[in-house]
Amino acid sequence: MMIAIPDVLNAEQLARVRAIIDAAEWVDGNVTSGRQAALTKNNRQLADDSPVAREAGGIVLDALGRCALFIAAALPAKVLPPMFNRYAGGQAFGAHIDNAIRIRGDFRMRADLSATLFLDDPDAYDGGELAIEGTFGEQRIKLPAGHMVLYPSSSLHRVEPVTRGARTASFFWIESMVRDDAARRSLFELDGAIQSLGARVGQGDAAIVQLTGVYHNLLRRWANN
Repeated sequence: MMIAIPDVLNAEQLARVRAIIDAAEWVDGNVTSGRQAALTKNNRQLADDSPVAREAGGIVLDALGRCALFIAAALPAKVLPPMFNRYAGGQAFGAHIDNAIRIRGDFRMRADLSATLFLDDPDAYDGGELAIEGTFGEQRIKLPAGHMVLYPSSSLHRVEPVTRGARTASFFWIESMVRDDAARRSLFELDGAIQSLGARVGQGDAAIVQLTGVYHNLLRRWANN
């Protein structure tokens, strides 16, 4: 399942993140790349263990914790501390699939979902689309600053060359309580239907109570955390 999540960061949070990272030292993005990714990756990153990345990442994590749509869609068990990258001057990242296991020091997790949180508005740069291969073909994503796209880490994806301006983003991975993407999608759709129906008939309605029980029993059956 791929989903765009609007306004993960509000204007104040976005300004705080940009103030922190724009003044920081950026390094070659391949410091965090595996051998295969290094063949196609050309960008700049903040060092993931830097105080600046931790401070800015903390703002992102706090915002995610208050984002109901993210929680409903991802059902997160673990979130890798957010990282930050920048593309400019023709830089790009060729087609690749993210590593299945992400390790940061003693922190280890399975990458079920990948996230890109855009930190520049689309009119600030040309190119830079996140192209994701999915069940229904290729989707090309370029969202407003503060908006995020969430998609399966098993997807083939790439970042198109940035030919004007700069594309800055936060990126990270999520281990979901529900490993199977189809099961996670079904739970997300069921949750959405319950919330929509509940808004019309009231959360105390007997059918809503029953459907909520079905949701939680399915989550209990499919969760592996």
